[in-house]
Amino acid sequence: MSDRKLQIVPIGGLGEFGMNSMALRYGDDIIVIDAGMMFPESELLGVDIVTPDFTYLEQHAEMVRGLILTHGHEDHIGGVPFLLSQLNIPVYGTEFTLALVERRLEEHELLEQAQLNAVKPKDRIKLGPFEVEFIHVTHSIVSAVALAITTPLGVIIHTGDFKVDPTPTDNEPFDLHTLAEYGKRGVLLLMSDSTNVDRPGYTESERAVRPRLEELFARADRRLIISCFSSSVPRLQQILDLAAVSGRKVAFLGRSMLNVTEIAHNLGLLSIPDSTLLRPQDIMQMAPEKVAVVVSGTQGEPMSALSRVAVDNHKHLYLQPGDTVVLSSRIIPGNEKPIFRMMNHIARRGAELVYGTTKPPVHVSGHASEEELKLVLNLVRPRYFVPIHGEYRQLSRHAMLAQHLKSAGLQDTFVLETGDTLEIDSLGARRGEKVTVGRVCIDSGSLDEVVEDIVIRDRRHLSEDGFVLPIITINKNTGRSEGLPEIVSRGFVAGDSAAILQEARGVVARTLETSTAEERGDWGVMQEKIRTDLKRFLNKQTQRRPLIMPVILEV
Repeated sequence: MSDRKLQIVPIGGLGEFGMNSMALRYGDDIIVIDAGMMFPESELLGVDIVTPDFTYLEQHAEMVRGLILTHGHEDHIGGVPFLLSQLNIPVYGTEFTLALVERRLEEHELLEQAQLNAVKPKDRIKLGPFEVEFIHVTHSIVSAVALAITTPLGVIIHTGDFKVDPTPTDNEPFDLHTLAEYGKRGVLLLMSDSTNVDRPGYTESERAVRPRLEELFARADRRLIISCFSSSVPRLQQILDLAAVSGRKVAFLGRSMLNVTEIAHNLGLLSIPDSTLLRPQDIMQMAPEKVAVVVSGTQGEPMSALSRVAVDNHKHLYLQPGDTVVLSSRIIPGNEKPIFRMMNHIARRGAELVYGTTKPPVHVSGHASEEELKLVLNLVRPRYFVPIHGEYRQLSRHAMLAQHLKSAGLQDTFVLETGDTLEIDSLGARRGEKVTVGRVCIDSGSLDEVVEDIVIRDRRHLSEDGFVLPIITINKNTGRSEGLPEIVSRGFVAGDSAAILQEARGVVARTLETSTAEERGDWGVMQEKIRTDLKRFLNKQTQRRPLIMPVILEV
């Protein structure tokens, strides 16, 4: 490829939600922007997370100069350990973003060899022919940045995820001035977030949530349980401030919630008023009207803190009539069923539920709506435009939004999907050849169990360890098990396999006995609990890991 050609290579995140990753190549130099992940659809049995296929970067490993992270959300950093296990390259990001990355690298024993480089807004770094300036943007997570990448052919602006919040809680507004300066000097290509392109108007400021939270703190007679995304540090700060004013103690539940609050507090990004924190084990001992609990698990994940609280299966908190439960988050499309099921469990306990599009709002988005996207387009006035982050319908709509710039110098807009490429040279921009992309399914979060095809993974799993099929019959009316569970296995052979399978029936029976009637009526929760307990037992007894697929029959 000619040294005078710039190549844009989407590795993930275009035409899909999650797994955001983009490569830029000029000659024999490549930089990578973000390395995200996504959670699997329900049909991907046994898969914990899904990352992009980084084959393109592996094939050109000697050219990759570094990985640049725009912010710390999982769909932008979740794939970092899996990329660094293949390529040991320098990583650049803000201090908070890198602190979140460090936790993931520790889990995969990659932290010692990782080359992490902290940057701040307005910093510039040089990687081969690329010079990158970091621009502060407002988003639902702190320390998010856009990138201005100067190349030999011109400037590329990559917005990352953003919204234009005029009144952020940390009083650090979006640096529109720097964007406008680049726009005046001339921008070759703009790549901009498309997540909320189908929402008219402007996204409300994070401060818009405060009046609703104030009202809830004032009128809640008993415990106030608030669930929000653990990465939403500005939301957590507002909750802590209001708790201090109202005389409530605050407890945090959920591993991700505890991790993020610890990191944010250590970095000075989260201020915790004196004598406000409450240990989880003390929640039920405190007077209910003096307690606020912040819980992770807004999307109804089967074993998350809020899902366990909803069915009285959490060791530190159980709901009582008169408690108020607030879902300060949005319902991510596809998660409706588990969220509504969890909400039904909460309502059965006599708790008041607060959720949805209330006025004033209990949640605001972190992504720019239509007018903010237009604002960025008008400030940057690029020669070429590529919408990023979203499904095809959103990318397409964002491309249409840019058409008014035709008279202001916009020459062309390209709607790319993951694997498509864009080539730019002195003659202009055009679509290039496709590159190898795809999804990599990760089982149990282990780097050793990365598989590129779910069918191959299942076949290998079955050929090595076989499968175990626990069959449980539950009476729909009583929620009780009808007789002992049956265990069917194929390809899972041990010296005294009959005795082990008989014990396994007892393990499943105990799991059922120790579950509440509501849990037994919730297939998603029960299947996960049975799979977890049986996996632990069989691995301990045989050091093997058969594919476990619980079958629940209602009679």
